[in-house]
Amino acid sequence: MSVADLPMVNATLNFTCTLLLIVGFASIRQGHRRLHQRAMVAAVVTSALFLGSYVIYHANVGSVPYPLQDWTRTVYFVILAPHVILAALMLPFILAALYYALRGQFDRHARLTRWVWPVWMFVSVSGVVIYWMLYHHAQATLPAMSG
Repeated sequence: MSVADLPMVNATLNFTCTLLLIVGFASIRQGHRRLHQRAMVAAVVTSALFLGSYVIYHANVGSVPYPLQDWTRTVYFVILAPHVILAALMLPFILAALYYALRGQFDRHARLTRWVWPVWMFVSVSGVVIYWMLYHHAQATLPAMSG
């Protein structure tokens, strides 16, 4: 594996996190506390792995500009801007939710996660969309435009 493979790794980690968040949400709604705990701890670990991989990738390649100048550029930035802002802001809230759960403060945990979970879902799903737009849609469109 090389640094060039990390965007796909990152997208896979985001997608995996999305699935774990869905499992965690569904399991707590159904009263399966242990499954919820396992899914959410796995989501935290998956997100931590993503963050490490993301930092390594961008430390090596820098910023990757969106290459297209068509209408998809606007869509890309409309998704990217809240993705980046919310991803940066949510880390302390995820850690707080984890802290409350580990301390058995489930009322505080539940109140916080009513806000954290949908934001985390958005960040995970939009991360996959951003990957697809930047590394698949744009790259597949470029040869057709230049030819």
